[in-house]
Amino acid sequence: MSSKLDLSSSLLAGAAQVDISPDTSQFLWGYPHVARMSTGIHDPIFASALFLGHGATSVIFIACDVLFISKDLAHCARQRIQELTGVSASRIVVSATHTHSAPKTQDTLSQYFDTVVPPADSAYVQKLEDGIVEAAVLAWQNDTPAEAAFVEADAQGIGTNRHDPAGASDLRVPVLMLRRLGGGHPIAMMLTVCMHPTVLHEDSTLVSSDFPGAAREYLKKSYPNCPVIYQTGASGNQSPRHVTRGNTFEEAERLGVILGKAVEAELTKAVFLKNLPLRFLTTEIDLPERPLLSIEDASAGLQQAKDRFEGLKKANADRSEIRSAECDWFGAEKTFTLAQAAEEGKVREALAAILPAEIQVIAIGDWTYVTWPGETFVEIGLEIRNARPHTVVVTMANGELHGYLVTQEAVDRKWYEAGSALLASPVGGECLVRATRAMLETL
Repeated sequence: MSSKLDLSSSLLAGAAQVDISPDTSQFLWGYPHVARMSTGIHDPIFASALFLGHGATSVIFIACDVLFISKDLAHCARQRIQELTGVSASRIVVSATHTHSAPKTQDTLSQYFDTVVPPADSAYVQKLEDGIVEAAVLAWQNDTPAEAAFVEADAQGIGTNRHDPAGASDLRVPVLMLRRLGGGHPIAMMLTVCMHPTVLHEDSTLVSSDFPGAAREYLKKSYPNCPVIYQTGASGNQSPRHVTRGNTFEEAERLGVILGKAVEAELTKAVFLKNLPLRFLTTEIDLPERPLLSIEDASAGLQQAKDRFEGLKKANADRSEIRSAECDWFGAEKTFTLAQAAEEGKVREALAAILPAEIQVIAIGDWTYVTWPGETFVEIGLEIRNARPHTVVVTMANGELHGYLVTQEAVDRKWYEAGSALLASPVGGECLVRATRAMLETL
């Protein structure tokens, strides 16, 4: 541990952003079966870092504008950061904003047989890792005595439950704002948003952070030189699908401005506190494997999903209904791919790469951040958020799970997210919730 963290009992904070935009054409990851090589950069993508220290305790959050951060990549970056800063690797969070318009960063089992999707470019993955490390070290070096405020914005208008606009959702946006001690200049803000950044679809070939980047740009007008660390909450079934007027950059900006304005309005009410203590717990748990179908049963399900999608297109059904059916077809394809992979003995290796699942609990004063790997349905996150005030769930942190953790309804109705999962649901989500609750009680 660096001695500089022990010199003051006040809260210390520092932040930094490092551009991780690719220098070469890259496959833009997020949609299957499309040879989607980038043709340029619409808006830069970043690794954004926030360092917090109090006495001998310190943590670093790094959020990256990519679809996923693999467990292996997170491990390598965290070890390097620990060596350079003294901050324990276990107290470092490396997460993904989950934009579907950034370079591919890993190879997943569910895409193993998709010949259109190329392997991840190792040179870009190294650039990403270097950017994560650089951002974290700069944030640590930039630390200064600070005070913090917590507010919660209302992001109504940026999206809904993608299966049912009236279904479960969580549009509360917790915001941690930091400024120099004594009412000085802003240092950073950290948002946690339960929404897929999928305004842009597979017809877009420009690198982009989607609407999270537009929200950051809006907030920069009121808070210049203030990095925005954007975290993704439990949003596996949350999407802009039912609110967008098209899949364009103009729409991404419109939703980003809605989010930015909501955050800006709440920050005018912020009450800043100093000398906030930091507390930390971490654990690792195993999650059960999903029982996979036979190739024959998976093939029949794939044909059924494809027929439904084609039938809705032929009938000129509602755009969002067609898109949902198309996603369910993608899920059925992934179920078929996993069945093939199981027959070839590849599932054991894939499970070893993602498990055990790491959970972190980080208390900052009266607020608590929980980090989970992978994508979870909003209902799973709500079990924690609704049971304990001032608790924030950050997902896709320190690894991913080769698919979603979903509800029993998603399994029964054969929704896309259930079809693409390697781990069992709903028991997987129940394991996360149970372990997290125990940690929160201990803390």
